[in-house]
Amino acid sequence: MLDLIIKNGQCYIDGDLKNVDVAVKDGKIHQIGQILEEAKETYHAKEQIVLPGCIDTQTHFREPGSTDTEDLHSGSRAAIVGGITAVFEMPNTNPPTSTKVEFQKKLDLAKNRMYCNYAFYFGATANNGSELADLENLEGCCGIKLFAGSSTGNLLVAEEEDIDTVFKNSSKVVAVHSEDEAVLNQNKKLIKNGDVHTHPIWRSDECAISSTRRIVRIAERHNKKAHVLHITTKQEIDFLSQHKGNITFEITPQHLTIYAPDCYDKLGTYAQMNPPIRDKSHYDRLWYAVKNNLNDTIGSDHAPHLKVNKDKEYPNSPSGMPGVQTLMPVMLNHINDGKLSLNQLMNLVCENPVKIFGIKNKGFIKEGYDADFTIVDMNKTIEIKNANIESKCGWSPFNGDKFKGTPVATIVDGKIKMRDGKIIGDPEGKPLVF
Repeated sequence: MLDLIIKNGQCYIDGDLKNVDVAVKDGKIHQIGQILEEAKETYHAKEQIVLPGCIDTQTHFREPGSTDTEDLHSGSRAAIVGGITAVFEMPNTNPPTSTKVEFQKKLDLAKNRMYCNYAFYFGATANNGSELADLENLEGCCGIKLFAGSSTGNLLVAEEEDIDTVFKNSSKVVAVHSEDEAVLNQNKKLIKNGDVHTHPIWRSDECAISSTRRIVRIAERHNKKAHVLHITTKQEIDFLSQHKGNITFEITPQHLTIYAPDCYDKLGTYAQMNPPIRDKSHYDRLWYAVKNNLNDTIGSDHAPHLKVNKDKEYPNSPSGMPGVQTLMPVMLNHINDGKLSLNQLMNLVCENPVKIFGIKNKGFIKEGYDADFTIVDMNKTIEIKNANIESKCGWSPFNGDKFKGTPVATIVDGKIKMRDGKIIGDPEGKPLVF
């Protein structure tokens, strides 16, 4: 007896949409094609597209330390409502996830509390090089996170020799928050109290490209893999496109959807994030990268903060916005607008994350692979409302915006965990295997 059959959908297989059914047994894709066996449950996917489970490779779920804002449970609820079946979660918690003891605590916190599957980044510090050299077989570890410029938390590694030590010792992909701390400090005088429009002036494009050049130089010197997160500038797009191979990079949905000064006029400090939302010339170049397959991933950089903190006067307001629940609707809407193809999005949220980080049995609809699916309706229009945001922060920068194309079901390890926006069953997510 099969556990589940997904019937009458168009399945994304080998870059094409195929009219086949999918059978699931024991959490695995058992058979693809015409299914003759009986199943305990049938999902009718007529006029829907069955995608491999989509992966968000950059989220901050704030546990331990700031669980009033988010925790692993609430963050995973937001993920599955948004059609995300697996997340990579960041180490800038309190205490930071920068020792094996803290890493194990995080795995323990996640067990039977997360609806989606998960992996955690190990935080790099100026002096944990010996730990970084020994992560190859650490369960649930997707990579090493390096903050080259200060953002939320205290995991800053700013000096060139310390960054060099991190790369020299790294036994996994190093994902980098790339801003130059010296430039940030030098530019502090440009901050105008109460004026969030000065955020991209303080955290300038020079601050970003200066750091990214240094990261690439160091990574290439040690022949190590670097994944540069949330790229925001035209300079970085042009530079990174010349350094492919061991160097990969991410763009976020918000940097592809809103731009300055409009976003600050409309949203104020709710548009504040690091690195910042910049003007349209940068936005246009980010889209050039997406259209020409230069970037490797789309990650949400889900970084929630409570409204009471976001409402503080700039620059006392924290940087970051929620995004794991809206990544797919935002990007599917861009597909409907002709800005990228479904194949391109599948590369960015399924296939490339699997290739770059070495995730096992995910990212494709193939017999024997894990039965994770994101089922979408490309013709359904939804309006994002703060009231429907599962994150504890309770708001979205896209509140009131309508998007055409949305996930209508999320299946994790063969079990339907979300249907039409409603969460089903218990949190049974597991650590990803690398």
